[in-house]
Amino acid sequence: MTAAETRQTDHLPPDLRERVDEIITHYPVSKRSAAVPLLHLWQNHFGYIDGSGVDWIARQLDLEPINILELVTFYPWFRQTPPGRTTIRVCRTLSCAMAGSHEVRDELLRCAGALDVPDHGHGVTSPDGKYTIEFVECLASCGTAPVALVGDQLAERIRPADARSIMEDADRTYRKTVRAPHPAEKRMILKNAAREDYDTSLDCYLRHGGYESLKKALKMKPEEIVAEVKTSNLRGRGGAGFPVGVKWSFIRREDGKPHYLVVNGDESEPGTFKDRYILHEDPHQLLEGMMIAAWTLNVHLAYVYIRCEFPEAARIVEKAIAEAKAAGFIGRDVCGTGFDCDIFVHQGAGAYICGEETSLLESLEGKRPYPRIKPPFFPAVFGLYNCPTIVNNVESLCHVKHILAMGGEAFAKLGSPGDGGTRTLCVSGDVQSPGYYELGCGQVTVGQLINEICGGLKPGRKLKAIIPGGSSAKVLRAGEKFAMKRKGPDGAEQTVQVDLMDLVLDASTLAAAGSMIGSAGVMILDDSRDMLWVLNNINDFYAHESCGQCTPCREGSLWMSKVTTRMLNGDIKPTDATQLVGIADHIAGRTVCAFGEACAWPTQSFIGKFREEFEPRPAGANGNGVNGH
Repeated sequence: MTAAETRQTDHLPPDLRERVDEIITHYPVSKRSAAVPLLHLWQNHFGYIDGSGVDWIARQLDLEPINILELVTFYPWFRQTPPGRTTIRVCRTLSCAMAGSHEVRDELLRCAGALDVPDHGHGVTSPDGKYTIEFVECLASCGTAPVALVGDQLAERIRPADARSIMEDADRTYRKTVRAPHPAEKRMILKNAAREDYDTSLDCYLRHGGYESLKKALKMKPEEIVAEVKTSNLRGRGGAGFPVGVKWSFIRREDGKPHYLVVNGDESEPGTFKDRYILHEDPHQLLEGMMIAAWTLNVHLAYVYIRCEFPEAARIVEKAIAEAKAAGFIGRDVCGTGFDCDIFVHQGAGAYICGEETSLLESLEGKRPYPRIKPPFFPAVFGLYNCPTIVNNVESLCHVKHILAMGGEAFAKLGSPGDGGTRTLCVSGDVQSPGYYELGCGQVTVGQLINEICGGLKPGRKLKAIIPGGSSAKVLRAGEKFAMKRKGPDGAEQTVQVDLMDLVLDASTLAAAGSMIGSAGVMILDDSRDMLWVLNNINDFYAHESCGQCTPCREGSLWMSKVTTRMLNGDIKPTDATQLVGIADHIAGRTVCAFGEACAWPTQSFIGKFREEFEPRPAGANGNGVNGH
């Protein structure tokens, strides 16, 4: 044991050691799963993780130090050098960059006296040691851009002039933004969000009819619940859009194996921020949906995987779990039925790849989150600890309680054929009123969303493009026409040309238009935007977030980022556009998971739709600058 380790271990307070022991009990199948939570605990106490911390945690989990070190070096959240007393993480991803986050970061550095301090990979620490200021990827609050995480609290709608007050403000508690729904909204999932008269307590939830759907479910046969969810046409809200009822039907309830339920709360797709508000403002709704799913699928242990950039949400959900457990809705003998199910919160560590379900499971098992090959590793067959597992998005599970309350058929009618219920559209970018809007699936067009619901574009601007489903969705250009099949007056199917503004925002329509609804992160770009600048920002994101397992993705995403960065700095070659598309074409379809497509589609579509902006241009004609490089 080294001197440094002895010193740090000797200074671990007893309550921290007790917390270590408690966390390990959350993972009865494998202690290794506690690795990331213990790294969080260590870093929260010491500020960073050195070799002694790696060794100490490894011993607690009966692992080799390399098993812990590989996590520290993979996850961006963990650091191996001391930070300043306050860490300010400024979002650099597209929505925040468009709103001015680069200028905010620069002003923070100026106020900290650190403009000329070099960044060695984990931010810039001020000479007086008070602040570490760093760029991070999407913080999932795109509707209130630009944002920064100050300590563990979110600062929203920051302007450069706010920099000094942000650094000096000691009160950074979570503040709910109160706003009335738009008249066009059909709120179910978010009906309690942004309300002054609603809080996250169990008492409040019960006063509003909470856990009644769970009580109803416990009196139903599991196959009846699966049938209702199938009838509802609920599709997954995390990005892939797979029918939830069909996914549930893959689980054989009485197969003699342990079954697990994992909530994917790793909301990291740029442009997406719906789950943030559910977790922060109505956590019991998620827990009720989870318990219905657990009963249906014979699950006795479930995890809520929450990204570490939502520290307040993790605390809120943990408190809600404790309340629900004390009241008999979670834990042993749920509602007196003899059914047992525990739920625990598990925080990620800043890796976008963990939004991919098999990567998330690897992360939850305490390993580097490299995606698994499918087949054979479909989670419903070989999931968590190689047992049948259902991975559902936060919003998806919240819908389940409403399906049981109103019936699957009524739920389906709220949406469009094959895409039932409501969907929360997360709107950011160049509109007057960005934010989240819960609308019936397929009940609103692009034009209605922009002009009627979001108040139109900014004054004097024209629409240039939209990205309809998060940054990985293919961009759609203003003025485009799309060939869509429609039934004529005589009932016969015919092909009609549909303008972008008349395009319905649902899964099947956007797929027919060559894009996708994805995570429903709708990013609006007006005619002030340089598409080379936009694509470079997106390419930087995917280059940073590639897990590195597959060569085409690891090398190709970085290559595309380097090329667009060079182009943005004024060195544009006539062959660059063709080269970029060639790189993207050699990534898509050649990787273990869909990250390959996610990083390739933006390049393919931006150059396909706006090729003229990727050709050599006059000196100085670089639109919105150099994207912080």
